[in-house]
Amino acid sequence: MNIIPFSPEYSEKAKSFVIGVLSDEGFVCDSLKDSDLDDIEGNYIENGGAFFLAIDDGEIAGSSAVRNLGSGICEIKRLYVKKEFRGRGLGLALFRKALEFAEMNYSLVRLKTDPSLKKAISLYLGHGFIRVKEEDRAVYFEKPL
Repeated sequence: MNIIPFSPEYSEKAKSFVIGVLSDEGFVCDSLKDSDLDDIEGNYIENGGAFFLAIDDGEIAGSSAVRNLGSGICEIKRLYVKKEFRGRGLGLALFRKALEFAEMNYSLVRLKTDPSLKKAISLYLGHGFIRVKEEDRAVYFEKPL
């Protein structure tokens, strides 16, 4: 398994991967909220962010991303792992890859998650993130870098 930076040949596969994982977890794709997936190159890489893919035998097994919010602030998002690859440390590796990129390029990192995702919340708290608020079925975290 390799974690690689996004490249344009993965555009459609990456979008399908994220939407598939969301669907498998019972979340509905939102055409407005998920519009960043229509142009990953433009919304992440060309905007000072990053998008990482875990590749196993040519197929996407996981993802993570860093989105530039401006003023030295970024957001880690799109941290997903296919069910059959969970429990092997892949999510942790993808998260650390995104956090490492954030630490090298920004002064503050934010993220949000669904309050039902207890393992994710534990991961964020264990890496020094502070819970800043909870609203609209989302928990928000920040970490100064």
